[in-house]
Amino acid sequence: MNGATLYRWDDMPKEELKPDLGRRLISTERMMLAHVYLDKGCIVPQHAHENEQLTYILQGALRFWLGDDQTETVDVPAGSVLHLPSWLPHKAEALEDTLDVDVFCPPRADWLDGSDAYLRRT
Repeated sequence: MNGATLYRWDDMPKEELKPDLGRRLISTERMMLAHVYLDKGCIVPQHAHENEQLTYILQGALRFWLGDDQTETVDVPAGSVLHLPSWLPHKAEALEDTLDVDVFCPPRADWLDGSDAYLRRT
């Protein structure tokens, strides 16, 4: 396929980070694509990263708190995409059982090497 690679989500291992949060990753040299599975009520604690992020909600909905003081909130329903620029502090909560697709550039090194402890806290 001229260097192209075909992936199937069902063939990718699903990593269980905690009981209400899991993910599947596809990572290349310069970008990362992730399926993130969140049960209703799952909290992703506030964090920031150098990686530019697009969050595309396939089903369900997420609420984001943005900025250091978390005073700005935005609800992202199915069919919507939220762009998070580099270093913007953000926190999220699943308002429903949610499947989101996250795109990162560059790839999240902490997700690849398992140093993403903030996601693994119960």
